[in-house]
Amino acid sequence: MRIGLVQTAPLFGAVKQNLADACTAMASAEANLWVLPELFTTGYQFASFDELERLAESIPDGPTTHALIEFARLHDCAIAAGLAERDEGRFFTAGILVDPRGVALRYRKIHLFAEEKQWFSPGDTPFETIELEGVRVGLLICVDHVFPEAARTLALRGAEVIAHPANLVMPVYAQITMRTRALENGVFTVTANRIGFEYRTSQPLTFTGCSQIVSPDGTLLYSGPADTVDVAVVDVDPAFARDKALNRWNDRFADRRPLLYDARLSGEQETD
Repeated sequence: MRIGLVQTAPLFGAVKQNLADACTAMASAEANLWVLPELFTTGYQFASFDELERLAESIPDGPTTHALIEFARLHDCAIAAGLAERDEGRFFTAGILVDPRGVALRYRKIHLFAEEKQWFSPGDTPFETIELEGVRVGLLICVDHVFPEAARTLALRGAEVIAHPANLVMPVYAQITMRTRALENGVFTVTANRIGFEYRTSQPLTFTGCSQIVSPDGTLLYSGPADTVDVAVVDVDPAFARDKALNRWNDRFADRRPLLYDARLSGEQETD
């Protein structure tokens, strides 16, 4: 399987241009699966609900989703990407995985980061996987990387590749955790981050780049630059992600003891 990532530098609000730039980047190489950043067409730092209402799109009926499906048909590939989604008055930072047939998977970001909580609702869809030409793929979005339960759930549901659209602003953090997620679950992880700077509220943001592809043994198969647009494609063998053995005695999944893993504090309830 050929996995590609695109590290972009979107201009806030320039949806058509940002989409065109991403498609041009993907067209420059061949991959079975492309991964684009979170909120790759809109930019990240919203300053009002009016902006969000104007820029967010419905899924699967929005123009960005249609354009990605058309690209997938023309180039016979699949694409994982992060979008601002609008649905019946609520907004989500969503991830979709499209192939030539349409939307194969949609995930709404469960763990919201910082000021995202002002604009977006937390996700209400579970962690699921989809089979693409015999390879099972799942989606995480950005700060989901902090929560090991998220990647583990995808792995337990068969994920061999975890696509990770991101808009990272904390240097090094996700690059370390996503290597750990790959190693502890025996999966490939693909983090597509962005670069650039946004200062549209009281909090200036610098995006950290360093997109990466990691193998199931934690090896960095590709590590991108911190401050330039980038396109990379890596050949991977999904069979490597099907062997969960650590050695002849230990297996990542067979040795689990889930009945002893309830880590909730006494009286703790699931929160919205």
